[in-house]
Amino acid sequence: MALTGRTALIAALASLPVGILAPSWTGMLAVNAPLSLAILCDYALAAPARPLQFTRSGDTTVRLGESAAVQLTVVNPSRRRLRAHLRDAWPPSSWDPGTDQTASRHRLDVPPGERRRVTTFLRPTRRGDRQAERVTVRSFGPLGLAARQGSHRVPWKVRVLPPFTSRKHLPSRLARLRELDGRTSVLTRGEGTEFDSLRTYVPGDDTRSIDWRATARQSAVALRTWRPERDRHILIVLDTGRTSAGRVGDVPRLDASMDATLLLTALATRAGDRVDLLAYDRRVRAQVRGRVAGDVLSAMVDAMAPLEPELVETDARGLSVAALTHAPRRSLIVLLTSLDAAPVEEGLLSVLPRLTQRHTVLLAAVRDPHVEDMAGARGTVDAIYEAAAGAQAQAERRRTAEQLQRHGVVVVDATPDHLAPALADAYLALKAAGRL
Repeated sequence: MALTGRTALIAALASLPVGILAPSWTGMLAVNAPLSLAILCDYALAAPARPLQFTRSGDTTVRLGESAAVQLTVVNPSRRRLRAHLRDAWPPSSWDPGTDQTASRHRLDVPPGERRRVTTFLRPTRRGDRQAERVTVRSFGPLGLAARQGSHRVPWKVRVLPPFTSRKHLPSRLARLRELDGRTSVLTRGEGTEFDSLRTYVPGDDTRSIDWRATARQSAVALRTWRPERDRHILIVLDTGRTSAGRVGDVPRLDASMDATLLLTALATRAGDRVDLLAYDRRVRAQVRGRVAGDVLSAMVDAMAPLEPELVETDARGLSVAALTHAPRRSLIVLLTSLDAAPVEEGLLSVLPRLTQRHTVLLAAVRDPHVEDMAGARGTVDAIYEAAAGAQAQAERRRTAEQLQRHGVVVVDATPDHLAPALADAYLALKAAGRL
């Protein structure tokens, strides 16, 4: 039997998709037929959500801690006015947890055949690629009693780059580089120096630098001065194994190493040296090779942005083979890795002779300042035990560093805030000594 009257209307409303009715009205359908008819008409007059057309534009990269703006253009091809709520969904790490995340929700009012643009502001809290999720539109009728809903895939990717917080140390290191490179020449010759000029001998100068032939041609004693060579090759090796996943304070070790890499790269390229990057654990995770000075920093930032620590033990032998492949001629190899005794003694020490035989090796590691605080603790029984544990950890770290130094490795051990400037200072010291 065909349904008629109120029964037919209720049956029609019950067959509508779930979620199109305003929740406060669902319990009244069987009671008020005129209201039910109004809801049905409101649903019929709502603009359809599925035929809507979307395009994106806006930022594709942003530094960690900064904001990105992504625009979403909505085209209403239907003959009905679009009155809608829109949710532009992104991963939770696209916003600071302490801020209001309603930035992804927008109200729309689009006449038939027209378009509107909404902007979603992202403030990511992690490095890497952030992919846009679904765009969900809930289109209401003129009375706001019922709504149609549909979801759309509108792809977009925002790459979150390392913040490069150590950039503030660059001007002071560039000033020291200019002094080293031009204004104050070194007096002793090393492997990485070239002849600069002659000047008159001053008591206290190194007599090994006296140019006796030039002295014979003039009345004063002539002294050779040398300057650091340019166009040296530097290979920065990032250890992305399990030890890089440890957090020191609020910063993962890998992120602190990346920041130090960026400062060293900016400084070395200004010094006229060539810088390459290799990220490795059990295989190559990222690499930058053969870039010109103007492009190398941006290439490194882009290559490091999606890197995440791998929870595997780093293959020291494979790392050394990859490093030697990337640096066939004499280079400065900078290893950004752990200074913990176990991974160094069981892996790195066995392959160091192959690296130091041909290259200058500099190892930089992140030190936990909490261990220093523990070593200085006093006053209670628990504090004494903490002090003993902290002192033992410090002694073990010093022994490991001494082992590396006996193999000819230059060691930089610093807290996350000081690692980048300490590594830059070590590079300048090597350059001044002519060891590059």
